[in-house]
Amino acid sequence: MPEKLDVISFLAQADQYPLIDVRSPGEFERAHIPGAISFPIFSNEERAQVGTTYKQKGKEEAIELGLEIVGPQLARWVKEVKKLAPNGVILVHCWRGGMRSGSMAWLFETAGLEVKILVGGYKAYRKTVLTELEKEIPLQVLGGKTGSGKTEILIEMKKRGIQVIDLEGLAHHRGSAFGHLGLEEQPSSEHFENLLHRELRQMDFNKPIWVEDESRHIGKVFMTESFYLRLRKSPCLFLDIDAKYRLPHLVNVYAQYPKADLLRALEKIKKRLGGQHFQKAVESLEIDDFSEVADITLNYYDKAYLHGLKQRDEAQIERLEMDTLDTNLQVNSVLAYELAKFKS
Repeated sequence: MPEKLDVISFLAQADQYPLIDVRSPGEFERAHIPGAISFPIFSNEERAQVGTTYKQKGKEEAIELGLEIVGPQLARWVKEVKKLAPNGVILVHCWRGGMRSGSMAWLFETAGLEVKILVGGYKAYRKTVLTELEKEIPLQVLGGKTGSGKTEILIEMKKRGIQVIDLEGLAHHRGSAFGHLGLEEQPSSEHFENLLHRELRQMDFNKPIWVEDESRHIGKVFMTESFYLRLRKSPCLFLDIDAKYRLPHLVNVYAQYPKADLLRALEKIKKRLGGQHFQKAVESLEIDDFSEVADITLNYYDKAYLHGLKQRDEAQIERLEMDTLDTNLQVNSVLAYELAKFKS
């Protein structure tokens, strides 16, 4: 009999052994346990066909149809799984921990593999994820206007052994209308939550966990309300950096992208910029005056960020003035500031 594991035990085992997700490709693409390998019993169309048969004709007919579909593939599946699990141990889950995972577990055990099943399937995993994201999390927020180099600072802090979660990295988006440029397609909000949960599992909750200040949505990804409220209520270190230092950084980051892409991004914030400013930005873009484009958009984003900052509890905001975008110097200043605050 396959070993049945609860969510916490299953995830711990997944750090050691390969994990296969036997749900349909569509279910997997929408969201999955990070690190899982898609190994569908049915294609999207076959799953729909079996589901329709179950509703219209009953369980027995649906099972018979399922067997007709999977029968010719059994030998191939065994060979593929043995390649994935050279040590002979495999983890399996489906949507509810029912027939799909149970059938695969039987097949793989029959073939001589040691199989472990997730009790309650992906549905139970999702319940755990959402519960964990509602817990008290010791977040320390790094704030600052657009172009302050916050992401680069957090990445360097992580290299130095500080606990950091790169929310924009998980979301594949930098947070502005231009934030998708050069990055992979965004995950669903559900999968973003799964990725965030994986990061939190690795954290020591007795120490601060640094994150960047964000609105609730990062591009098309939305945070859970509970996690976002936790982020908004957590202490925020605001980096106060003059625009003259930030503008060159923004030009360096975004001027490399095609003008057509930059224009489409500008069009997304046309109404917020105002017609006159939008037209000036477009004209500047046409003549390669990227500094002017950045200046126009920065004026809008600075106002938007300061408006969001005012929604925080003033007592939770610490301000740190900087006159550099050298990442190492910025990190040194942040850590020195935090150390001095701790000693006091």
